[in-house]
Amino acid sequence: MAVTHLNPESMHRSPAFSQGAVATGSRTVYVGGQNGADADSVITGDLVTQTEVALRNVLTVLAEAGASQDDVVKLTIYLHADTDVQEAFAASQEVWGSHAVPITVVIVAGFGRPEALVEIDAIAVVD
Repeated sequence: MAVTHLNPESMHRSPAFSQGAVATGSRTVYVGGQNGADADSVITGDLVTQTEVALRNVLTVLAEAGASQDDVVKLTIYLHADTDVQEAFAASQEVWGSHAVPITVVIVAGFGRPEALVEIDAIAVVD
């Protein structure tokens, strides 16, 4: 698989994300929305904890598909309206690191599980 990150000169550049990506490959992996639920489906903790667990869940689904973080071409992060996007970003750096991919952050009123503060989905392209 080849992924080319797009950061046009005329647009803002960020060390945390790219503006777009072009991926070529034979298989696309769609990771459904992952929240901070552990293996027993329990969601506990603050936004930092839930973000870290949600990202680890994304990585676990990717691994099950034979993919990795390096194959991700798009992340969407849904945050509860009562949370701090900067706090979520800092938490994501602990698990995701500086791997730059196109990211969309959406603020929502709530989730199907009321205790959830974050949900993350991903798209990956694998050889």
